[in-house]
Formats: sequence, structure tokens, C-alpha cells
Amino acid sequence: MSSSPRAADATVTPVPPTPRIDVVVLSQGDRYEETLRALESVRVQTDVSVKLILVGNGWDPEGFAEDVHTVHLFDNLGPVEGRNIGVTHGSAEFILFLDNDAWVPDSDALSRALEHFRADPRMGLVHARVADTDGVTLRRWVPRAHVGDPTVGGPAFAVCEGVVLLRRAAFEEVGGFPSIFFFGHEGIELAWRLRDRGWELVYEPEFLIHHPATEATRHALFWRLNARNRVWVARRNLPLPLAVLYVAAWTGVTVLRSWRQPQDLRHWFAGFREGLVKDPRGRRPMRWRTILRLTRMGHPPIL
Repeated sequence: MSSSPRAADATVTPVPPTPRIDVVVLSQGDRYEETLRALESVRVQTDVSVKLILVGNGWDPEGFAEDVHTVHLFDNLGPVEGRNIGVTHGSAEFILFLDNDAWVPDSDALSRALEHFRADPRMGLVHARVADTDGVTLRRWVPRAHVGDPTVGGPAFAVCEGVVLLRRAAFEEVGGFPSIFFFGHEGIELAWRLRDRGWELVYEPEFLIHHPATEATRHALFWRLNARNRVWVARRNLPLPLAVLYVAAWTGVTVLRSWRQPQDLRHWFAGFREGLVKDPRGRRPMRWRTILRLTRMGHPPIL
């Protein structure tokens, strides 16, 4: 098993008796009642100390309770950079990213999820099981190699960005989310870079977060950034042979899924060209021993 000097370092801060968690919630001023529910669901968590950080992406969050630390971003910088900025407004050992239409139904959920960090100093991220109030879990919400039954836990290989608990040291070591992405596939890069630095990621189905089971909006911007960032995540993180395979595989998948929607594919290929032409910066190819380990775990980084 490979490990980085940082991840194996015995000086990793142990989980204190009353752990501190910075809870980062983003909003553009919509879903006001849902945002209140999200904040209240973490405010009442037991055996932890939480700092509530509400980031207004192009919106000034006013009128919230005094225990809510608000951040006003004059422009909508996207969820990627919004979360990165939110993290800088706290200093806790752990970070919870929570969508503003999600909520934590069990008051001891965070303290129980933290047991993974207590048990393993190399644990970097605990991914929640996401379900609506009827128990429906969308396939894209399960970050295991083989989706199957969402109530079965195991290693995580991707990140749904608004439903995860992280060790701050791990998040900061890999540089946080790639702000250049705006939105789309930043969770893939985060998972890859954490793995490459020797951190562990786990999907814990007992850590439940409720979220409406709605399909992601498919609009022109979505298709363009989906393709551009798919190319960029490969260019920034994979050795050249695997980057080519990864992009080729996902191009084939997209065409097969969407050939009946030529307008959507036009937007997708426009983003694809943008991903090839523009420099994504920050290239840090994954080590081959990490690639081998991921392959042995059932999730080679071409999927």
C-alpha cells in the first residue's frame, strides 16, 4: 500500500474529545427555507462543535442567526471556488460541505462519521449516503467502484461535493478543489489527488444526508463544462497514455448516451475543444503506483 510522507506522518492531529467542524454551505439567494433547514440540521449535532459558514455566491446573505458566519461574494464564482473560499473562513480540524437543499436528519450523524477519522489517521474523507425522504438514492450519488446497493459501504472513488466530511489537513494538502473548473468533475480530481497522496476515502451508508432526488439540470453550460472539465481533469491528473484513454472512453460514452440530442452534443464538443485548446494549469500527474492500486481496487482511472 502506497502512502505519502504527509499521510503516513504520525503527527497528524488526532480527533479531540469534542471535534470542531467547519460547515460550508453555498447559496445564490435561492432556497431560503431549505438553507435554514440545512443550517439547523448541523446546528443541533451532538458531541461536536460546529461553525456555520454560509457563502453567498453573487448574493449578500443577510438576516441569518448570529451563529452563522456569512461571506458575500460579489460575483458568482461557481460552487468550486465558493467552497474553497468558505474553507478559508474557518480553522477547524474537519470540514463538512453541505448543499443548501440537503440536510442531516440524525443529530449524532457527524459524531458517528468522525469515528472513521479516529480509527485511521490516514482517513481523509467520509462520503455520506445521499437519499431523499422516500429512501431513493440516485446512481450518481454512490461513489463506489460498483454502484449496486447504496446501503453497502466501501472505498470511495469520487466525491459528490455537497455531502462530504473531510479532514482539513488532507483537503489543504491537495490544494482544495480546482477553482478553474467553475463546476463539474471537481470531485473526481479531489478524489484522485487524495488517493495519490496516500489518503483514504470511504463511503459510509450509515452517515445519511437527505437531498431531493432530482436529476441535474442539462443546459448548454452544463454540456460545455462537462466536456471541458472532463478533458481538464485528465490533462491535470493523468499520465499522457491514460489521459488519452480516459478522454476517448468518455467521448464514446457521451456519444452513445446522447446521439439523439444533436444540439446537446454540439455544446459538448464545443467544450471538448475548449478543454484541448485552453491550458488548465496545475498539472500533477498521478503516480503509477497509485494507478496500479486503484486498478487492483476495481476502479482504474479511465472510468
